[in-house]
Amino acid sequence: MAAELTADTLIARHRPTLDQALEAIRTRAYWSPHPEHPKAYGEHGSLDPAAGRAAFDALLGTRLDLGQPGTDGWVGGEVSPYGIELGVTYPHADPDVLLPAMRAGQGAWRDAGPEVRAAVCLEILKRINDRSHEFAHAVMHTSGQAYLMAFQAGGPHAQDRGLEAVAYAYAEQTRVPATAGWTKPQGKRDPLTLAKSFTPAPRGIGLVIGCNTFPTWNGYPGLFASLATGNAVLVKPHPRAVLPLALTVAVAREVLAAAGFAADLVALAAEAPGEGIAKTLATRPEIRIIDYTGSTAFGDWLETHARQAQVFTEKAGVNTVVVESTDDYRGMLANLAFSLSLYSGQMCTTPQNLLIPRDGIRTDQGPKTYDEVTVDLARAVDGLLGDDTRANALLGALVNPDVKARLEAAADLGEVALASRSVEHPDFPGAVVRTPAIIKLDGAKPDADAGYLSECFGPVSFAVAVDSAAHALTLLRRGIRENGAMTVSAYTTDPETERAVEEICLEESAQLSLNLTGGVYVNQTAAFSDFHGSGGNPAANAALTDAAFVAPRFRFIEVRREA
Repeated sequence: MAAELTADTLIARHRPTLDQALEAIRTRAYWSPHPEHPKAYGEHGSLDPAAGRAAFDALLGTRLDLGQPGTDGWVGGEVSPYGIELGVTYPHADPDVLLPAMRAGQGAWRDAGPEVRAAVCLEILKRINDRSHEFAHAVMHTSGQAYLMAFQAGGPHAQDRGLEAVAYAYAEQTRVPATAGWTKPQGKRDPLTLAKSFTPAPRGIGLVIGCNTFPTWNGYPGLFASLATGNAVLVKPHPRAVLPLALTVAVAREVLAAAGFAADLVALAAEAPGEGIAKTLATRPEIRIIDYTGSTAFGDWLETHARQAQVFTEKAGVNTVVVESTDDYRGMLANLAFSLSLYSGQMCTTPQNLLIPRDGIRTDQGPKTYDEVTVDLARAVDGLLGDDTRANALLGALVNPDVKARLEAAADLGEVALASRSVEHPDFPGAVVRTPAIIKLDGAKPDADAGYLSECFGPVSFAVAVDSAAHALTLLRRGIRENGAMTVSAYTTDPETERAVEEICLEESAQLSLNLTGGVYVNQTAAFSDFHGSGGNPAANAALTDAAFVAPRFRFIEVRREA
């Protein structure tokens, strides 16, 4: 059967976007082809907000049949953090049947070349983008993100990250010419001549192990990086967040088939409760690439045991803010309050430790003591979240009971500067919504380490009293080196302190934000410009997204012939 989407059609449709993406990763300037405001999709998207909600509602209680080979049963059981049962069931796969079927399609996919693969990937992203409102509800009701955040982070921003990975993949695969003539002079003898071809060949099947909090944002870079470099991709979602990635797989299979390729190049591996199939799949010989976001323990296990695969991990880290001085005290407090509150602190980039000199800091409002800074920050958070409507829009719901348990235990770690409170959700009475807690700790006490030098994921931050700016920098370096950090932030008007913080981040490989007081926050990164993680400290062994993230997913294979 002829392909519905020809290579020429796809390239003509998507080459301009690819070229813009390539320019964006070169210049690092702001650019996005995906509008982030929900209202934009009522005008040019195939699904407006009401239709998107209706499409999501129609999925509830249904079986999502992807037509995959090797389906030996049906699994499900997702419960929204907002208190509703999704009731969607997904195919459970026999890997002995599914994996060979996935490998069977790789030859034609490899031979299609980087440009066609990129165009197919961009068509997948375009169709996902057109359904952004539907995907937003799926992300909201699996991650607990508030709707606007689920729409933006789970929709356009995730799509940006996927496109960014495709752009890097295309750039790396086309860095070497497809063919070359080679002539070596031999003096009086005839020259040696060879015709050479260079083909970017995929490593094998990529396994994407999804996370609960950001299933698309964290899942799309690896998925599209592997697919664009010629690999088949098996998507293993987190058991609590299957729907967004299952819908992604459905769209990918639809586009691949329409373009004349094997739909089985992308497949889903949903699991039964407690099955734990990630370990089983990760060590199979067919799996040659693994992308993982989640706990340090399992990330370390993958890096140790999945020896046959190239493993990319984003694990836990302890994000630190050094507060030494500021020339915009109100702006600093407002910026930090928002950063601590967004999605109830359930982001791998949320600040956890605020290192504040016990003798206080210099500000544009005069000197502020350690106690004054912590009190003022608590008031800033209270002011931001005092209205329950605004609080629900910023906080979302706690993603799972473990986060709630950590929050409730935090009060025992030190003096409470800001107690967490419950917020009622008007539309979802079953939602567990909590404001952040701020705990005061003394950084000079030996037993304080257990409280703040390990990750406390969720809406808990520690205001740590330190002896001096130098003490803060010592703790900053130690924290990055021992536990990793996805983000570092600093507030200082002192050039020497600024240089010292920057030097630590350069030496320990941590991404740094300085003196943020406006509408840019340390826990948000922009595709095509900002690197998410560095790959150089224990929090992650890869960055989203750079050349090192895509280049190991393929190898150039050379064929030489006498001309």
